[in-house]
Amino acid sequence: MRLPIVSAVVLLTAAAVVPAAQAAPKAKRAKAAVATAPADPRESDWRTPAPDTVMVIDSTKGRILVELIPEVAPAHVARLQELTREGVYDRRTFFRVIDRFMAQTGDPEDTGQGASSKPNLKAEFTFRRDQALPFVVAASPAGTEVGFLKSLPVVSQALSWNTMTSDKKVAAWGTYCPGVLGMARDDAPDSANSQFFLMRQPYPSLDKRYTAFGRVISGLEVVRDIKTGEPVPDPQDEMTKVRLLSDIPAAERPKVRVIDPNSPWFRGQIAAVRRAKGADFSVCDLDLPVSVQ
Repeated sequence: MRLPIVSAVVLLTAAAVVPAAQAAPKAKRAKAAVATAPADPRESDWRTPAPDTVMVIDSTKGRILVELIPEVAPAHVARLQELTREGVYDRRTFFRVIDRFMAQTGDPEDTGQGASSKPNLKAEFTFRRDQALPFVVAASPAGTEVGFLKSLPVVSQALSWNTMTSDKKVAAWGTYCPGVLGMARDDAPDSANSQFFLMRQPYPSLDKRYTAFGRVISGLEVVRDIKTGEPVPDPQDEMTKVRLLSDIPAAERPKVRVIDPNSPWFRGQIAAVRRAKGADFSVCDLDLPVSVQ
């Protein structure tokens, strides 16, 4: 039996996944909203994702755009690109959707037990980071660094630790904030194949246990609107059509831009949110604005 998420993870209390902003009193939320509103970004603050790394998921609930991050899990990114281009994900249902957790799909059998005809993938739970990788540090708690690699929130060993490693790199991994894309698997680490899930809420207990390799950059509200259930009762929501941005005809291809985490505007956003949140700050508190035209 394919067990996409280990059952022990699911049994964590709901309180563990409530974002700090939701748990706060209304007055505190309003104050934080004012504190996290820098001036509008400039043209130079935006970046354009590579079109072959953006999955355009048209669903029964609306459109979802997911940016894939090959720097953290190249084999997983290549698999989703391949299956997308083969049409495997078209008409696939969201067969397991848990409120305040995630929405799972990508099974050719729509049961949670199936897989593609391709071999299983080796786990890419962590990746190696060096100075050349465009990682933007948002905070440095207790010998670690948290921040962003493109749109993906990442936790890393402090780069200064590279003096003690043979490859002069440190370990890093995607962290499961809302919208993060993860690959489902069964109990064996190297058993991921075609099924994936999109986070509806933060769930850091999944870190380093499931490969995180992308994030929803537009349409998180769609993910949160998908019909819930374990299993989901009929009729289930589905991905009606899944394409890579690069494969959409130019005349109908949306123009997608995301705020560059290394931009002055976003660095100002980081500072504002950290001031507002204080000791409660989490990288999941930071949002990367997107422009879709």
